[in-house]
Amino acid sequence: MTQHETPTSTERPVAPIVDGAVSTMDLHLIEASEDRRIAADVDRDLEERLEAFEAFFESEIGDTNLTRARNFEREFGVRQLYLKFEGSNATGTQKDRISFAQAMDALRRGYDTLTTASCGNYGVALTFAAKCAGLRCVVYVPHTYRPNRLAEIESLGATIVREGNDYENSVVASRARAERDGLYDANPGGANTILQLSAYQQIAYEIYDELRDAPAIVAVPVSNGTTLAGIWKGFVSLHRRGKISRLPRMVAGSSFGKNPIVQSSILGLAECADLDPSKVRESRVNEPLINWHSSDGDWALHAIRESQGWAAYATDKAMRSYARLVREREGLMVMPAATAGLVALVEGRAEPFPGDRYVAVLTGRRS
Repeated sequence: MTQHETPTSTERPVAPIVDGAVSTMDLHLIEASEDRRIAADVDRDLEERLEAFEAFFESEIGDTNLTRARNFEREFGVRQLYLKFEGSNATGTQKDRISFAQAMDALRRGYDTLTTASCGNYGVALTFAAKCAGLRCVVYVPHTYRPNRLAEIESLGATIVREGNDYENSVVASRARAERDGLYDANPGGANTILQLSAYQQIAYEIYDELRDAPAIVAVPVSNGTTLAGIWKGFVSLHRRGKISRLPRMVAGSSFGKNPIVQSSILGLAECADLDPSKVRESRVNEPLINWHSSDGDWALHAIRESQGWAAYATDKAMRSYARLVREREGLMVMPAATAGLVALVEGRAEPFPGDRYVAVLTGRRS
């Protein structure tokens, strides 16, 4: 089944999604900055708006913390473990990176509206980025979902459209709307995939800036696979340019039995195969991770295979446990789904860790 086909599954029960990230600041307060005001002013010259938006983008998004997790090292026998905390982005997740990159692209190319499907976090990030650029945003949400960030999306001015029984069908609807009405399609797996991957390359560059070489392993939670694939792309670029002495192994973690990338990697498949939509169920913990179709799954699967990495499942219990440990041992407030890569790194290894450096990307903040 392709991403443009609609599955013939039965309607899902309402899913109360409560594991969304939280913003790291008052988003309405940050909008008061002078650069943001200029960027959003539709009466100003486009070049002036773009310059202001880029300045705002560079000052507020990315450059997230890379923290040495010494207590975790003692707990699990890892020589040097670093946690890349993407929760310090403005809306609380790594999604700000691709949202601001695409909002800037949309502004430059003359679009006035962006659209995407989302179950919460990405919708907030894209709506915030669009508003900062003086653009509108249309967010498609499955009508059976009740994300706790819906009010935040609405408060930032997005138009919310309820369509589809699951995320994948909402993507189809959003993409069709973009094609029909000439909106900027910010969904994964579409025409802007390369731009999205390039935005996530910055995570690799930031890790390099801190460590001055590639770590042995980089572990990342996967859903659509875009984040992991983009980070790998960044390290490949660094290696090609002679900046790093090696390429890291890429480790993917996702919800148990509910992600095509992990399933396909474990089965040794050459391409990322869809799951049966009728057997995929969200929980209060796993929703940010699961898909029956991963839009950039082939990119992520290639990265895992080329880097000689691995993929592993993370149960809801394990993710809750690791989120608690990260909070208690390292003082970082993370949503459980953000720890899937860390779980896969620690529990998916086949042998003890050799003395080296390891990085786990934590994708979202929770209060």
